Amino acid sequence: MNPDAEAEQFVRAHTRLSTTPLLPELPLHLSDDVVDLWERMTDRAAALGTTVELPYWASSWPGGQAVARYVLDHPDLVVGKRVLDVASGSGLIGIAAARAGAAHVQVNDIDKLCEASALVNAAANGVTVEPLTDDILDATTDADVVVVGDAFYAKGLADRMLPFVRRAARAGALVLVGDPGRAYLPQPRTDWRRVATYRIPVTDLEQGEVKVTGVWRLRARSLPLRAEQQRDAYQPRRARAAGRSVAGRGRANRKP
Repeated sequence: MNPDAEAEQFVRAHTRLSTTPLLPELPLHLSDDVVDLWERMTDRAAALGTTVELPYWASSWPGGQAVARYVLDHPDLVVGKRVLDVASGSGLIGIAAARAGAAHVQVNDIDKLCEASALVNAAANGVTVEPLTDDILDATTDADVVVVGDAFYAKGLADRMLPFVRRAARAGALVLVGDPGRAYLPQPRTDWRRVATYRIPVTDLEQGEVKVTGVWRLRARSLPLRAEQQRDAYQPRRARAAGRSVAGRGRANRKP
């Protein structure tokens, strides 16, 4: 069995197709028992001789749910556009964008199981997304819309995500960020505007029963970029061969 097919089979075998109260129209393959899933992932990694990553793809995180709901309720933001879902996890926001009429959707996460999860979830929703597993956070994208859900939970990721989304906004992209108040969400957010707030029921993985989660839109007049952040557009190998940049076609980074 080829690695991609094996990963997709693993996702299907250890999750259940289900929905969340905020997004009843978007079924996802989610885990009911992340402890058991983690054990099975550890066994899989040992058998394959690979490292094991936390299963961010197996849960529907509140930041992603919030942006997905906002996009579905405001399809004009993505209709006919090229959308890049960064740190995509299950692919939820990208799938919502595809359902809302986006012309092309990339879902970007560096975990191969996130790639598999996004593909099986897209199939469950009758849409197509293109996975990109390269690390693109030091690059520049030419996507029309960049969406991020729950990516400010760890300092290392936040320190790289913030310059990335600011570069995207400066380049003219609509940037939407969903976050329930994670520790490293930028403060103060002078170049961010809250456009929606949702009360989202959460699982035992979160503290409390409900997360008040905001959707933020970055203003184009973001803070100046340091010289080392002003880099040429990233060209993955496949895209270089076709003369395309990230979000022309592609795969994403990591979800909490």
